[in-house]
Amino acid sequence: MDLELTDDQRDLQGAVAALLARECPPSLVRAVVEGRLAGSEGAAKELDALFAKMAELDWPAIGVPEAEGGLGLGFVETVLLAEQLGRAVAPGPLFPTVSQFVPAILASADAEQRERFLRPVARGESKGTLAFAERPASFAPEDVRAVARPDGDAFVLSGTKDYVMEASGATEIVVAARLEGTSGREGLSLFAVPRSALDVVPTVSLDTSRELSTVSMRGVRVGPDRVLGAPGSSAGKLEAVLCQAAVALAAEIVGTCQSILDMVVTHVSSREQFGVKIGSFQAVKHKAANMYVAVESARALTYFAAAAIAENDERAGLAASMAKAAAGDCQELVAEEGIQCLGGIGYTWEHDMHMFVKRAKTGALLLGSAAEHRERVARLIGL
Repeated sequence: MDLELTDDQRDLQGAVAALLARECPPSLVRAVVEGRLAGSEGAAKELDALFAKMAELDWPAIGVPEAEGGLGLGFVETVLLAEQLGRAVAPGPLFPTVSQFVPAILASADAEQRERFLRPVARGESKGTLAFAERPASFAPEDVRAVARPDGDAFVLSGTKDYVMEASGATEIVVAARLEGTSGREGLSLFAVPRSALDVVPTVSLDTSRELSTVSMRGVRVGPDRVLGAPGSSAGKLEAVLCQAAVALAAEIVGTCQSILDMVVTHVSSREQFGVKIGSFQAVKHKAANMYVAVESARALTYFAAAAIAENDERAGLAASMAKAAAGDCQELVAEEGIQCLGGIGYTWEHDMHMFVKRAKTGALLLGSAAEHRERVARLIGL
């Protein structure tokens, strides 16, 4: 397995970073955060404008096959995009579209459905997300409780989904539900449901730059053309999609932690006490070194997991959980040490640090915490 990025992949990485530095500075993220807290419509306009610029460069089309109008790139490229989105704490629906919706359609839809749902995504006309988790906070497929009741050749969906990313701005939402009367991994099914047919209520969360919503289904009728794959046979497909989503989220966390480390290095290289830069103090050097090791370790595991998924390696599921666990551990260290290295200014609303810390900490809990993924690793290796 080749873990070195190709020249094309490095060019993509650099191009994404350059555009985000120009079009998604911390001031824009702050405007979205403060707009949402104030209930202003300005936040939605900012997000629409940012997504339009991303669509002009075909970012939503990265993982869409050429047959459906996409760029036909692989999962590694999606992960590289996710890492740079995390580095800029970019708000908006692009992340769940490329890391959750597109993989769900590719894993379960037939040829007609792929054309129907992915071509608009590739053109930047449609946005999507995935709704599967329910309270209590479990991200395991077997814990899905939403019910799909057969109604002729259609299905009626009932239930509630939590922690759905950017549902308000989505066009389509892939919903996981189980056939009536089934349990465990049996009966799991995936449905492509129009956002307009669902009740979406944004919830209060730590990271206001990323909307998390509760999505309710009260007798939502879904026609046969929106049933993805054979009803009741989607457990394995959903698990594969969640592995991809977890690795993309791990990459986003790594990118965010890299920005925190960059802020620390900039600060300690310029801040003086006792007539010298504080970065010359041994204690500060140790903190920066530990942060660097944590970020690079998490990045290496994430890249390995991305390559394993892209190459259909049998270790993909194990690697995905190792990456998500490492990213969760990384943010715990980097967020704490990052704030401490900045001193009092790191705690203030006026400094940008809090936006990055909140994104990293929220991401660590979504799609399974570090502890949950370590437990999964133990099960997979037979401990």
